[in-house]
Amino acid sequence: MPGTSMSKPSASKKVIVDFPDALYQDMQRAVHELSVKRSVLIREAVCEYLRRRARRKLAAELADGYRANAALNQQISEEFIHVDAENL
Repeated sequence: MPGTSMSKPSASKKVIVDFPDALYQDMQRAVHELSVKRSVLIREAVCEYLRRRARRKLAAELADGYRANAALNQQISEEFIHVDAENL
């Protein structure tokens, strides 16, 4: 994702995040299992979430584009069907 990096940013911001108790406990277990700092785990989770969100958005935009051009694509395909038949 452009503008994001897993390396230490040159300028950073601190945020306060409230977690439900169960999610906090799960996060703490992951911190210990992975031997990482809590801030690293949260930062990586946010980066991964944003990457996945961008992929879903792109997939939706592509699907919309394919649907919007479906009639034109069908027309072009039908115009060149004879070319395909020549190779049989």
